[in-house]
Amino acid sequence: MLPDRRHQLILRVLRAEGPTTVTSLADKVGASQATIRRDLVQLEEEGLLKRVYGGAAPLDGEDDPFADVAAVRVEAKDALAAWCAELVKDGETVLLDIGTTAHRVARLLHGRSLTVITSNLAVYEELQDDKDVQLILLGGVVRRDYRSLVGFLTEDNLRQIHADRLFLGTSGIRPDGQVLDTTAVEVPVKRAMIAASAQVVLVADAGKFPGTGMARVCGPEDLDVVVTNAPGHEATCGRLREAGVEVVEV
Repeated sequence: MLPDRRHQLILRVLRAEGPTTVTSLADKVGASQATIRRDLVQLEEEGLLKRVYGGAAPLDGEDDPFADVAAVRVEAKDALAAWCAELVKDGETVLLDIGTTAHRVARLLHGRSLTVITSNLAVYEELQDDKDVQLILLGGVVRRDYRSLVGFLTEDNLRQIHADRLFLGTSGIRPDGQVLDTTAVEVPVKRAMIAASAQVVLVADAGKFPGTGMARVCGPEDLDVVVTNAPGHEATCGRLREAGVEVVEV
């Protein structure tokens, strides 16, 4: 494998999974541990990651392009999406956050008598031809690699609407129940979505426990339900339940 391709794969693994060992990277990339160690030195010198004891970690504040994340933990995301779709009742207004899990929820809403509101361009493309779904696309600045709309226009639009339930994504959840995001520009939109919704359902596969991120989105008191794939992180799930959040493991 060419070094450039190998470096791309290393960075993709770090973005998707967070801090990772040399051994794990070698297995995933298909290279020797010695080669991976040399790659990590070079990538750190180029400012693309940071080395830690036994491996490497992504830089704080790095986000994941939509296409990269879409290929990660697919089975878990599909299981979570199926549970979310069953929760939705005909006639409801549903707000879908950015991200790949929300897109998977949208795939299961075809043919339903619903109103779907979103800033997720992948959700829009999924449902745009479905005449049973009333589809509302929020305005804003397009983030092409992340298939989302952000900015003051998006936030203003959200202040004009009300949703029965929101399916919210996250970069991670801290052990104290704080919901995080890796990219600050997405946070005001997520907060506006929470304010616009009667029920907030946080969708987070087990890889988000305990989470990392540079920006706080909300606390556990702002959530109604957290749906994850078993087993969830015991300490975090315990803190969520203490705050009155229903934790569902599918």
